[in-house]
Amino acid sequence: MDIKEFLSESRAVSPVIGVILMVAITVILAAVIGTFVLGLGDQVGDTAPQASFSFDYNSTATNVTVTHESGDAIATGNLNISVSSDAGATVTTYDGGDGQMNAGDSFEVDSGALSSGDTVRVIWTSESGANSATLQKYTYNN
Repeated sequence: MDIKEFLSESRAVSPVIGVILMVAITVILAAVIGTFVLGLGDQVGDTAPQASFSFDYNSTATNVTVTHESGDAIATGNLNISVSSDAGATVTTYDGGDGQMNAGDSFEVDSGALSSGDTVRVIWTSESGANSATLQKYTYNN
């Protein structure tokens, strides 16, 4: 066999490239279909907002003033306040005028008399209800 003829021979190149491309396309399709089947694509938009809150407890009025200090604006329908106490939990939903909890907004929660160790939590729940996160918590210590 002549070396020139051997180097110019390209019969096997096309089938090898074709097989490699078919395997790559199959792997990509399997990954895309698997993502949709497992529902991983639905959770991309369900990340918790980044926000900071401050808490001020008024023991004479037995309420907690929660103030959104900084961070993302949060739809008020996705925001709940949970107060744990010996009597159980009281949940209050913030209902603002514009439907958003923005930096500087505050609201009062009728918490009842808090005992040392009771916790007030600001809880965010996604639109779909699939995800929730505690954005900030306050533990009362007298």
